[in-house]
Amino acid sequence: MADIRALYADEDGNILDAPKGFQALARTGTDIIELSPDDLIPLPESADLMFLPDRLPLAKYGDEIMPIMGNAVAAILPAGYTRLYMPAFKKEDDAQMLPLYGYTAVVVYKDELYVAAMYTDENDKWDPAHYNTRNLHKLVKRVQKDLPDNRLVEHLGNCSLTWHCCTAQNLFYRRWEAGIPSSPVCNANCFGCISLQPAECCPSPQSRIKFRPTPKEIAQIGIYHLETAPDAIISFGQGCEGEPSLAVDNIVPAIEKIRKKTDKGQININTNAGYTEGIKRIVDAGLDSMRVSIISAIPENYKAYYRGSYELDNVKESIRYAHEHGVHISLNMLYFPGFNDSESEFKAWKEFLHENPVDMIQIRNLNIDPDAFAEIMPPFTKAIGTKEFIRQLHEEFPDIVIGNFSHYQKGE
Repeated sequence: MADIRALYADEDGNILDAPKGFQALARTGTDIIELSPDDLIPLPESADLMFLPDRLPLAKYGDEIMPIMGNAVAAILPAGYTRLYMPAFKKEDDAQMLPLYGYTAVVVYKDELYVAAMYTDENDKWDPAHYNTRNLHKLVKRVQKDLPDNRLVEHLGNCSLTWHCCTAQNLFYRRWEAGIPSSPVCNANCFGCISLQPAECCPSPQSRIKFRPTPKEIAQIGIYHLETAPDAIISFGQGCEGEPSLAVDNIVPAIEKIRKKTDKGQININTNAGYTEGIKRIVDAGLDSMRVSIISAIPENYKAYYRGSYELDNVKESIRYAHEHGVHISLNMLYFPGFNDSESEFKAWKEFLHENPVDMIQIRNLNIDPDAFAEIMPPFTKAIGTKEFIRQLHEEFPDIVIGNFSHYQKGE
């Protein structure tokens, strides 16, 4: 047996190796499993380590699974990596819900830190080194001067400097994909929403937009970015807003204004695609690409997470309409090991993808407390494993790109 040792954090937050003989364990769904070297890669350079308060790490000693006194440790992976397994821990009775992060098992192997993950996409545009540079404040002021009295510029400046949002920052760097938030309301009540949570839940990592941008404000930023940025994309549907298709009455005239001025760049929407009539109007206005947030291909499982005022059938109808009208479609698959890769989900995914053609699947590590997610979802069934899930998707759907990032499509 390979020597794959557990980690723990002491009361001061120092991360330590477990004593020799304490084999690391991991979690998939609600099951505790042993790790093998094939599950592990070296800890990525830009990953972060976190300890999990009031959660004792579980390890195997001999034939017995036992907790280690201390706090469990998790890795938070950079974009481009897909989590295979989560940390194994025993939650104490008074433990608070964990913040919204994608907790990944991290261990000691060959006297180095390794994570249970795989590298699934490469896109230098999302390298953290390109963001939060020392001149960002100056660049924000430049755009504020270029586009005075535009509330969106002020909002995105705050998103850039306070919340460190990459798509917000790209507006000020004049490059790549820039977000244009448009809707303060949503037609879903996602358990893991990153911009709006009930007070008794985990804190959201950013604040939601509080106003409705006008078509003029939207178009002004859209034209500015598409005419000046290389590989320019403007995206509706950011982490700081609700569902953008609900702002259809402002987005459609904004797109029309943008396209009267310039045919450059790509117009994208990140959406749950539940409001089909809104999606159809936005497609007809000149949408180039659509990324659909989705967690399950089984209606009851989908509903348990999104808790929306629409059904999965509405999402399918939106995808089919967009596909028929030449829109590049990606699924933003919120991924939780042991759930998406369950046998029942995989069967449903195959049926879904045959009926609703898409161009890409972007796998996103679901940022959520694992126990809280398990409590709201139907019982998990047997899983085939993340690597096997991705391999079989590739085999069944060779024309679908599977990765993590949006890619510039205009002119391709």
